[in-house]
Amino acid sequence: MSEADVDAMVLAVDPELPQPAIARDDVVLVTGPWLAGATGVINALRERLPRHRFVEAAEIRAGVAPVAMVFVVSATAPLTESDCALLDASAADTDAVIGVVTKIDVHRAWRQVLEADRTITAGHAPRYAAMAWVGAAAAPDLGAQAVDDLVAAVEQAVATDSLARRNRLRAWENRLLGAAHHYESEVVGEGREVRLAALRERRAAEVRRARLDKTERAIAVRAQMQQARLQLSYFARNRCASVRTELQEDAASATRRTFGAFTDYVRRRIGEVVEEVDDGTAQQLSQVGLELGLPIECPAPPALAVEVPAAPLRSRRVETRLMALLGAGFGLGVALTLSRLLADLAPQWTAAGVVACAVIGVLLTLWVVGTRGLLHDRAVLDRWVAGGTSGLRAALEERVASWVLAAESALGIAAAERDAAQSVRVDQVLAGIDREIHQLAVTRAHAVAERDLHMPVIERALAVVRVELAPAVGTDSTNRPI
Repeated sequence: MSEADVDAMVLAVDPELPQPAIARDDVVLVTGPWLAGATGVINALRERLPRHRFVEAAEIRAGVAPVAMVFVVSATAPLTESDCALLDASAADTDAVIGVVTKIDVHRAWRQVLEADRTITAGHAPRYAAMAWVGAAAAPDLGAQAVDDLVAAVEQAVATDSLARRNRLRAWENRLLGAAHHYESEVVGEGREVRLAALRERRAAEVRRARLDKTERAIAVRAQMQQARLQLSYFARNRCASVRTELQEDAASATRRTFGAFTDYVRRRIGEVVEEVDDGTAQQLSQVGLELGLPIECPAPPALAVEVPAAPLRSRRVETRLMALLGAGFGLGVALTLSRLLADLAPQWTAAGVVACAVIGVLLTLWVVGTRGLLHDRAVLDRWVAGGTSGLRAALEERVASWVLAAESALGIAAAERDAAQSVRVDQVLAGIDREIHQLAVTRAHAVAERDLHMPVIERALAVVRVELAPAVGTDSTNRPI
């Protein structure tokens, strides 16, 4: 059976099967792990078999496969997993493979190493179960060159009539296994699964961050407004207490000439306090908006009109009569006392002293009555100031509370608008993530469909190829693509 017959046999399963894109060169490849002695082996083979071409791996062009391969390993130690991987890569499209254990001249245990290599390769892939293994000393340090068994194995391998057919079958097997591995890897999609996990984690993080940000913003608004309410209420109370103390001190030093202007002065000071509280409230609420990133324009409540009635300085006739009577008694007593004292000290001045003492008594009486009236009026002004500032404090606290409530409402609306804009942005991000997740799911579904469509054909073709290869290496479905 020629290579064309092999192609026709496999393509009879399905003409759309991927054909091996490999060219066959009439050369024997000699390769192996580093420092295994491949150079000495190829030199010896070129000398002993000049009618055949022996090349190293660097001399093989991409897309070209040799007719046979000599795999050179050292007798120092058995094969490793990396050595088996090199064997797979080198013999992917070549059926005739000969294993050579070199440096048998210096390693007495080379036979044990050879048997270990034979076991390792047979366990690695069933195709190597019938692989020929020989020992050789191509460039000996001790004794003569020993490559006769190797030469005989190479001649036997390249002289086999079925070599071309089996090499083509091996190329078909490798190509079909590669296609099967491609479809399986597309379904598994390790990179796709990693990307899918990353997208799901990112989506969960976006949702979690959006919820957390919204909660934090709501807490910040509530905390800032509560703090502003406390600070502004304290500011209003403090200003009312300050102006009350100031006005009470002014009332305590007021005279009858300043009583008339004192009411206007109190009204002016109360108006100034109202303006100060308004300015402080507006500034504080604007600062809160800036700190929250929600600049708002909260209109001030209607102007506060604090009614300040005139001071209740009314006429006190009964009290004035009583004070006049008491003052007269006090003045008369002082006048009598002074007149007796003057009569005892200067009898010649008795008449004049009586007149002078009477005048002094009258003056004392007027002073007592006037002073008592002034003190009474000052006490009235003190109580009037206390009452007025108390009313001012209640009005300012109510005004501050109304202003803060309006600002909180405005901040709530601004925060809701910001949350809505943030929600739109998050929804856009999540929509993009969901689209990518859906695209990955669609890609996997397409990969599964492609695998389910092509794998049965590939498996039937592999069965045909392995039946043809079975007489020499047996059949096993665990071969891996190279």
